[in-house]
Amino acid sequence: MGNLLCLVQVDQSTVAIKETFGKYDDVLEPGCHCVSWIFGSQLAGHLTLRVQQLDVKCETKTKDNVFVNVVASIQYRALTDKASDAFYKLSNTRAQIQAYVFDVCMEAFGNLTLKCMYLFIFCLFD
Repeated sequence: MGNLLCLVQVDQSTVAIKETFGKYDDVLEPGCHCVSWIFGSQLAGHLTLRVQQLDVKCETKTKDNVFVNVVASIQYRALTDKASDAFYKLSNTRAQIQAYVFDVCMEAFGNLTLKCMYLFIFCLFD
């Protein structure tokens, strides 16, 4: 539905951010809502609550000077009660998560030898 009749539809597993005169007002849950553009209300955007996956490829150097390629699969989702923070405080979610995971991999695996790294990963999946 359009905003012509002041009605908007928020899809399942999605929330919408409502602003009034450019200021944050509310998080709209899935369903049909009245957003009156006559009184300055509008939708700033939508935010999905579905689980998303991000594959991060890291090339890191171990303590014994061996280069290792590590692929980390990260699953994440936005929380309903923190939707406004996720919408306004994160500019590029995927890039920010990727940078954080890359830094953690470099720090964690840079202090291990290849043998310790292999044992560490083997113990995680055993």
